[in-house]
Amino acid sequence: MTVHEGELGRDDVRALLALHFAEMHADSPPEACHVLPIDALGTPNIRLLTMRDSGGHLLGVGALKIIDGDHGEIKSMRTATEALGRGIGRQMLAHLIALARDAGMRRISLETGNSPLFQAANRLYLSASFSRCEPFGDYAESPFTHFYTLALS
Repeated sequence: MTVHEGELGRDDVRALLALHFAEMHADSPPEACHVLPIDALGTPNIRLLTMRDSGGHLLGVGALKIIDGDHGEIKSMRTATEALGRGIGRQMLAHLIALARDAGMRRISLETGNSPLFQAANRLYLSASFSRCEPFGDYAESPFTHFYTLALS
């Protein structure tokens, strides 16, 4: 597998992000849906990663948003449907954590839902040593949302 940065213009990446966007809006109440529009992932404070197999097929996406100099946020983590169950999310998360460390961040955080759709994501973050936390940045407390953080050393 290979990891790439800056492939937002590729059709397969945009299609996977569109699926992610649609699914998040379909399963989340409007006040708790914080998925970024696709083009927002191309702003200078966000680094979008893609993961591909040896044949170039897209396996997943993930983004790291810079909140401030030492705090980042994981955004838009999504595994391609045909790659589910292969550990792509765990591998992408590891790459995003490494990217944050390399950028000098001391902490990364994220928000995700708590409905059945998000069970695998919640298990992944807990198994990767993330801890539940209070809302950060501009987020508000919501019965639908879980917040996580990880201190980086």
